[in-house]
Amino acid sequence: MIACAIGLFASAGIAQGPPDHIFQLYGEPGQGALLRARAPAGTQSLTLDGRHVPVAPDGRFLVGFDRDAPSSMRLVARLADGTEVAQIISVAARIWPIQRVNMARPSDGPTPEFRRRRERELARIGAARARRSDSMGWTQRLIWPARGRISGRFGAQRIYRGVPAAYHSGTDIAAGAGAIVFAPADGAVVLASPPMFSLEGNLVIIDHGMGLSSAFLHLARAHVREGEVVRQGQPIGVVGATGRATGPHLHWSLVWNGARLDPQAAAGAME
Repeated sequence: MIACAIGLFASAGIAQGPPDHIFQLYGEPGQGALLRARAPAGTQSLTLDGRHVPVAPDGRFLVGFDRDAPSSMRLVARLADGTEVAQIISVAARIWPIQRVNMARPSDGPTPEFRRRRERELARIGAARARRSDSMGWTQRLIWPARGRISGRFGAQRIYRGVPAAYHSGTDIAAGAGAIVFAPADGAVVLASPPMFSLEGNLVIIDHGMGLSSAFLHLARAHVREGEVVRQGQPIGVVGATGRATGPHLHWSLVWNGARLDPQAAAGAME
């Protein structure tokens, strides 16, 4: 039996029906957004468009929407008695910074040696992203890992004569060479250089729990090791220009359950 939830919680968390029988989403669903939420009482499992969503014993969970998320997504909770509670979420579209270039996309491809190296690197990054910790960092409000001018925005993309290049999957912070990078929330270090990655340079990835992880690219050096537990605000590295970087900056990326999110929107204004 499937029961459709009556309403969706707005930012203030006010429901249009019994709180125990509907989803509560705190925030406005939109492309690149990360929201905190609570599942109906008795939820045993949860899916978003058919993909498993981790949920805490008290019903709290996160939900994120990829940069290219569709206009609507279906959230389904299966209760202990077999009942399913479903909610269609309307996902607001965003206008991303698009630069149209009147020239063909550069055609010089990578060498076979680079491709082999890159495959190994991506496999290591993928394995790190797949690791799950019991960290409660996901419950914290994210803080900025560094402070400075925003030099690259999430979602920006170049299109070469109609052929799109990969979009910018994080937020770049021009904090200056040698600036300390701090953990934006509690977590477990699931990857830490060395060795250095060809594109990312010195890289650190922190799992904050519940499918949420942060990556920090182009570090001059890392101050943490794989397996280490870190606390919010703890130094984890130093801003540098390693890997494919034109100058010193921190590239911060945020991923939830495979969806790439906008770190600037998640952290809020840089105070």
